[in-house]
Amino acid sequence: MRAAQPRSRQQTLALRRQLVGSSCKLFFSNDPLKIVKAKGQYMYDENGRQYLDCINNVAHVGHCHPDIVKAAHEQNQLLNTNSRYLHDNLVDYAERLSKTLPEKLCTFYFLNSGSEANDLALRLAWQYTKHQDVIVLDHAYHGHLTSLIDISPYKFRNLEGQKEWVHVAPVPDTYRGLYREDHEDSVTAYADEVKNIIEHAHKRGRKIAAFFAESLPSVGGQIIPPAGYFQKVAEHVHKAGGVFIADEIQVGFGRVGKHFWAFQLQGEDFIPDIVTMGKPIGNGHPLACVATTKEIAEAFAATGVEYFNTFGGNPVSCAIGLAVLDVIEKEHLQAHATEVGNFLMKTLKEQQIKHPIIGDVRGCGLFIGVDLIKDQAERTPATAEAEDLITRLKEKYILLSTDGPGRNVLKFKPPMCFNMEDAKFVVETIDKILTDMEKECLNQEKTSVCST
Repeated sequence: MRAAQPRSRQQTLALRRQLVGSSCKLFFSNDPLKIVKAKGQYMYDENGRQYLDCINNVAHVGHCHPDIVKAAHEQNQLLNTNSRYLHDNLVDYAERLSKTLPEKLCTFYFLNSGSEANDLALRLAWQYTKHQDVIVLDHAYHGHLTSLIDISPYKFRNLEGQKEWVHVAPVPDTYRGLYREDHEDSVTAYADEVKNIIEHAHKRGRKIAAFFAESLPSVGGQIIPPAGYFQKVAEHVHKAGGVFIADEIQVGFGRVGKHFWAFQLQGEDFIPDIVTMGKPIGNGHPLACVATTKEIAEAFAATGVEYFNTFGGNPVSCAIGLAVLDVIEKEHLQAHATEVGNFLMKTLKEQQIKHPIIGDVRGCGLFIGVDLIKDQAERTPATAEAEDLITRLKEKYILLSTDGPGRNVLKFKPPMCFNMEDAKFVVETIDKILTDMEKECLNQEKTSVCST
């Protein structure tokens, strides 16, 4: 095979601008990186410079993990075809996944992306309940298909707006949401918002098909819903004849450390009706899954219309999925996420005491958000300062990004091999940069006073 001609970063950028749609954005658009190689938690540019990757939750067990590469290569040499033929990889993988989930979630559909999985989850809910309306959390993002843009406030608020059949509940954020840490019962208060939405919909003659939520809202700002919230919401939704869909696409597969699935943080008494999986499931290979109950699956099959996905559940994808599960287990990555995540949370909270710009540090395992604010009283998002910090971190060879409605929440979702030394390096660098930013701000204030 003819090797691609080496290009400079600027040549690649020029070609991208010429050939790729401008709505496909780049990280650090003013000075984008050209990444040519990655290994573990590190990425390398065309000049061999190493960057610490703190945000790539897709490369779940580490970039280019040798066990994953080997599994893909070996199966590719034997067979890759669709799921209309019997193959052990498909049933072996479904069986392995079933052992990580509550018993009633025992039927699986395999797909190629989180968006496909969430779209199928919607179809399952609609067919099972015979209802149409969906309740989602504010600022949510569930995928790029038309059906998912419709249920993603993060997207539809900038497009055609909210559809009549979509209802938006406040995100259960106890730091900057409607009901905060000083509320006597934020769990019930947030769940009652969903109950009120249902009651209002019923008065208008509408019926609820599903409550659809990320187990830990990510785009919404790395939010950790208070324990017990999902149980109360599920009670209201089930009473209305709807189902509860847990989107685990960002946060599943042991990222939260103490549990394999983030919805399990709510307690053993909470079990969703449908769970969707993507991103980390294939460590960068296009793979996704929907898990549901027999009853919901049978209602979907009752239409008589076949569900077929050309590449969903192919032998190569399933071999990779199995290898990811093996690595998580063999390398004790759940326990690792707990240990490193606890250390990272602790050291970031120490910086919170030192730097007033850090308003909140929240998270679980290796899913952590640092909420940057302009003032303690109003908790105004420090959007510009967050962007400045991210840019300066890149100059120190650390890749981090922001999320949240105010684009002011630093999001940590690194590959699960991210270690203690990495955590120390990141926190020490953040400390130095914030100290520099504070000095610069103080100097500007002195200059302003002197000039007046």
